[in-house]
Amino acid sequence: MPFVIDGTNLLWAIQEANEEREVGDEVKLCQMLDRYFAQVADEGEVVFDGAGPPDKSVFDGVTRLDVVFSGFNSDADTVIEEKVQANTAPRRLTVVSSDRRLRKAAGERNATALKSELFWSQVLRELGRKKPAEKEPEEKREGLTEGETEQWLDLFGLDD
Repeated sequence: MPFVIDGTNLLWAIQEANEEREVGDEVKLCQMLDRYFAQVADEGEVVFDGAGPPDKSVFDGVTRLDVVFSGFNSDADTVIEEKVQANTAPRRLTVVSSDRRLRKAAGERNATALKSELFWSQVLRELGRKKPAEKEPEEKREGLTEGETEQWLDLFGLDD
């Protein structure tokens, strides 16, 4: 299920909750959201007000999240509303914002609306979960059989 996130609203909600001191700007937020979306095998788009940092290459490592800035002639809410209206499968869309205007726009298109605080709680909970460790192959602990060892020694010409 794709997400459209009001980034400015989410940053504000995080700062209000005083929950995460390591998220103080757009870049750090996007990096955490990228990790979250990778972990839950989903993708999203985050929209911020303004033009953002002059050097947008800081977002190059973010692969599961599209980062959009509204520019100076618009605001994030308007951009998100346009994205909700243009979406061809709004029932699969989740809009993350505590802004009533965006939640109403999502509801009018039958998209899911999720308050920023609730979404951020989900993100922190998911990132705090440890992934189940992948089971190591038996061969790693048992080592090579005698026949396999002989084959490698022959192959490298070490069998004297």
